[in-house]
Amino acid sequence: MRLSSFYFSYYAVLGAFTPYWSLYLQARGMDVAAISVLMSLWYATRVVAPSTWTTLAARSPRPIRWLHLGCWLTLAGFTAFLLPLGFAGLFVAMCVFCFAYNAVMPQFEAITMSHLGARSDRYGLLRVWGSIGFILVVAGFGVAIDRFGVTLLPLMMLPLLVGMLASSYANTYARLPDEPPASPHDGFRARMRRPEVIAFFAAAFLMQLSFGPYYTFFSIYLTEHGYTAAALGMFWTVGVAAEIGVFFLASRMFRRWDAGKVMSFALLVAALRWWVTGLYPDNAALMVLAQLTHAINFGAFFAAVMALLVRFFPGRMNGHGQGVFYGLSSGVGGVLGALLAGQLWRFGGETAFMASAGFSLLGAVVAWYWLVRLPRPGHASGG
Repeated sequence: MRLSSFYFSYYAVLGAFTPYWSLYLQARGMDVAAISVLMSLWYATRVVAPSTWTTLAARSPRPIRWLHLGCWLTLAGFTAFLLPLGFAGLFVAMCVFCFAYNAVMPQFEAITMSHLGARSDRYGLLRVWGSIGFILVVAGFGVAIDRFGVTLLPLMMLPLLVGMLASSYANTYARLPDEPPASPHDGFRARMRRPEVIAFFAAAFLMQLSFGPYYTFFSIYLTEHGYTAAALGMFWTVGVAAEIGVFFLASRMFRRWDAGKVMSFALLVAALRWWVTGLYPDNAALMVLAQLTHAINFGAFFAAVMALLVRFFPGRMNGHGQGVFYGLSSGVGGVLGALLAGQLWRFGGETAFMASAGFSLLGAVVAWYWLVRLPRPGHASGG
């Protein structure tokens, strides 16, 4: 339960931030351009924070201290939002908070994988607690915001961040087995140059790029079409609720289908999701169905990503692989997705989500060709 508790608290914070932060910024007087810039910082910090933190932790004789430090900085940085800040102040506060918050999860994923060892297929059973924390907060905060207003959001989030800090002190790395020195061919840089690894990161980047309009403006998009904050929380909740089932079934899923196939299918389903979201925002039933596909294009996709990272970057290289994934996909892909969403939003939400569908479809083609069609037995094993 120690590992599960950190996932629960970490994603509980995300459950408050992702659906409602753009509404909070809007309530603070920020326009669409300012919101897209501020939200892009959430992803921009992921470009450098994960790789920086995992590298520092790997070089430290007490790497767990970096997890504690990251959680302390996250809490300290977030308290700035309690102040009456303008755009410049919000910009600085977002930089500090987002850098620290985004730094800790790649390190914690490496901690989890060190405990799982060869049983990486059981990852979903731990990660599912993050989805549960996300759901509880999204649903509860939606009702609270309808009643008390979104301006109280930072005060409501503080206890969640305290819980994340407390959980970080309950966890540490498992002892990694001694490994023989890696040959130049098996080194990290050599693995990064493999075609299947390049394709993996490219597909992950395109998936994150496609989520740009969703993470940045989906809540505003729904309110423009007449949905309340409580309904908005429901839309976010149903997707993550379906995602929970996927995490519970992840070990069975990977015994039947290769992670590369799961990744390419998840990208294809994401393209369908964005197409429906862009064209039918006023149809609540279709929107619920589109949200339910979050189980595939996030839950199954993310579980496949973790399985492929273990395959491509085994043992002590996994932390570095996690850092590159978070930095390139969630970082570069996220910031470009948020900024591009801000530009496309001038032409309407439909245009932005149609572009998202195109990015996902391209990612599906890349994943299918290089991770499914080309690999032969033993070729994609990473060994």
